[in-house]
Amino acid sequence: MAPSGVIHDLLSRCLTMFDSRDEAEILHRAMAQVSAVGPGRAEAGYLLLGDALVRCPHDGPRATAALDAQVRELAGRDGPVRFPRRAWGWAFGLREPGGLRGALVVSSRDRPGDDERFLLAVLVRQTAAALSIAAAHRRERAHAAEARRARDEREAIRRRLHSSLSDLGHLRTVHDTLARAVARGDGEEGIVRALHRVTGLPAVIEDRFGNLRAWAGPGRPDPYPKPDPVHREELLRDAARRPRPVRARDRLVAVAAPRGEVLGVLSLVDPGGRAGERTVRALDHAAASLALELAHLRELAEVELRLRHELVDDLLAGTDVHGAHARAEAVGHDLHGPHHVIAVRWSGRTADDALLEALGRAAASLGLPVLSTRRDGTAVLVARGAPGERSLYRALSREVGSEAGAIGVGGRCEGPHEVPRSYQEALRALEVRSRSHPAHGMTFFDDLGLYRILPPGGDHREVDRFVREWLGPLLDYDARHHSALVETLSRYFDCGGHYSEAAAALVIHRSTLRYRLRRIREITGMDLTDAESRLNLQVATRIWKITRTGPE
Repeated sequence: MAPSGVIHDLLSRCLTMFDSRDEAEILHRAMAQVSAVGPGRAEAGYLLLGDALVRCPHDGPRATAALDAQVRELAGRDGPVRFPRRAWGWAFGLREPGGLRGALVVSSRDRPGDDERFLLAVLVRQTAAALSIAAAHRRERAHAAEARRARDEREAIRRRLHSSLSDLGHLRTVHDTLARAVARGDGEEGIVRALHRVTGLPAVIEDRFGNLRAWAGPGRPDPYPKPDPVHREELLRDAARRPRPVRARDRLVAVAAPRGEVLGVLSLVDPGGRAGERTVRALDHAAASLALELAHLRELAEVELRLRHELVDDLLAGTDVHGAHARAEAVGHDLHGPHHVIAVRWSGRTADDALLEALGRAAASLGLPVLSTRRDGTAVLVARGAPGERSLYRALSREVGSEAGAIGVGGRCEGPHEVPRSYQEALRALEVRSRSHPAHGMTFFDDLGLYRILPPGGDHREVDRFVREWLGPLLDYDARHHSALVETLSRYFDCGGHYSEAAAALVIHRSTLRYRLRRIREITGMDLTDAESRLNLQVATRIWKITRTGPE
């Protein structure tokens, strides 16, 4: 038995292992005590990591892979190990009631005696106890850390839940505010006011071209700036691709694009960049409401336009008077009072919705309420009242950006039953204008005069033959000599055969007029005093004049 003093001294040194909570440090201190209990030395120390014994990194160069293999083969049991030039080697399993903690490998030049083996056993038990306590502290720390993590996670979940509830409450407020605005029928103005109220930022609705439709909040510019078209299209393409509102300089921008078509743009003016996630969500939600509103307005406009077209088509064909008044009232048009039918064709433009919209704007600028449709490539208006002499033509030319158009205006109709007649008259006036020189301008059926009794349609061969029969020689003479005998004859008839008035109208001397009339008699061989010849020549010159310049 080893002396008690030696045992006491060993236990005192072993107590230092219990000061550490690091298992590798405990094993290192135990290995340092091996040489104090006898002639042997510590060769290696192992700790149990998972299901495997792993060599402690504090070991010296004598620990080898061959030693690792021997220790693994023992699987935590006590047993011999071999070392070159060492008489004795032993692996001690470091066990506690809780299980294996590691292994301590010792070697000696001589086999140790009973006292030395006893002291080594004491060192092994103390090391195992210290490792067990350290492991318990490690588990306790792990449990404490896990508990802290659990508390932190619960707190984070609580905070997220509180934030989600708060966000949900805010979104509910946004939804309710927008829903009330829509339910009241406030339209776009209601949406921007609601968005301004919940965000505190100025809210703006523009059309796709950048024209202002609605503004709520301070700072509205006057006049409202017009954006660059190229930059505007780039912004719309970028915003339409993004699932969330985008920032464009001092604004947050969201597009209202139901079914992929941009109908409007909703923005928040935020020069300081203060908008947070709630503001972004509110803008996104308001943009969805705006998309529904604009889609609804578009559908209503399409329905109204279809109803208007159907009403005009029925009026032109002839329809029930009482039903026509009711249908017209339903689309906001008063069919009572005098109306005129207007037929329009424009060179280079098809009679599509764009031309009808231009016609509507031109008529509105003149205070002329109209119903419109398309028929056989012609735009047709049923107008309440009559356009001025050339005011509609000028207004439409400005809208279209071209003067290459012809307009025919039918006669006055006092009720829906007379609309078909006015329509045919408008087509007749349009036909005459199209055949005139110039072919651009506006012609009223009531001003056609003689042409009102000429056959309608495009076949004027008989008319042309009549004009050629009576004026052919004069027309040929004028063409060859660049003279104006037909014009002279026309003015002479217009002035009732009075020399002085005709000469003044032609801005020539009376003698010049007499000379021209003599040449006319010589070329045609006709007597201007003969009643029948005079009548036919006058009719021919009037037709010639209409086809050349249009009705006066």
